Amino acid sequence: MVDLNKEKIDAVCLVSPHAGYEYSGPVAGAVFSSVHLPEKFILLGPSHRYIQTRFAIITKGSWETPFGEVPVDSNLAEAIKRNSECIAEDEAAHTREHSLEVQLPFIQYFKRDITIVPISISSVVSFEELKRLGKSVAQAVQESEDRVLIIASTDMSHYEPQDTAKTKDFLAIERILQLDAQGLYDVVNGKNISMCGYQPTAAGIIASQELGAKKAELIKYQTSGDVTGDFREVVGYAGIRIS
Repeated sequence: MVDLNKEKIDAVCLVSPHAGYEYSGPVAGAVFSSVHLPEKFILLGPSHRYIQTRFAIITKGSWETPFGEVPVDSNLAEAIKRNSECIAEDEAAHTREHSLEVQLPFIQYFKRDITIVPISISSVVSFEELKRLGKSVAQAVQESEDRVLIIASTDMSHYEPQDTAKTKDFLAIERILQLDAQGLYDVVNGKNISMCGYQPTAAGIIASQELGAKKAELIKYQTSGDVTGDFREVVGYAGIRIS
């Protein structure tokens, strides 16, 4: 674990949960608090519902939270879209999806003048498609004149007993800490781990490696049971920093 009293660092990517704030908020808050936040963010999240595209991007407009409006970074979004034939404009895919918007208040708490590129990822994408997405994101970041932080949105195991959830979750977490995107993809599928955002996380790892990242650190892990006291069916949450 990382001592949060240490100085913040510049990171390439954060893995952050997206459940109700009362359950996963401490984990998200810890990981966002551990880094210097730039002004530009690429948000990668799972679609919990069927979407018509592999990777649904929004290239214009803005999102609104109680902290105010957050503009979409059109130049950065278009650069990502240009680099991959799998990425398509699809605003409808984001209409009823929460996995990206819940990240914004944590960012806005520290920095209000930001822009975002939201990308929602279908549950049926292959690892090869994730590789292409990760490389497209990395190329767009490399072309940008500004620092960009990638956010991979995911919860871990869903509705498992506490001990089972932790065992499964740390199989996946160890792959992330090794920056092993293929290993993460394989262990989630091979061990039937109900980690809803493993595909965005794999793409975030791939992009991070393309951008020169060398290490990943677990900032905080907990489950919903740690909040409710009910350990019979928990959801796991991990906050991980990649730099």
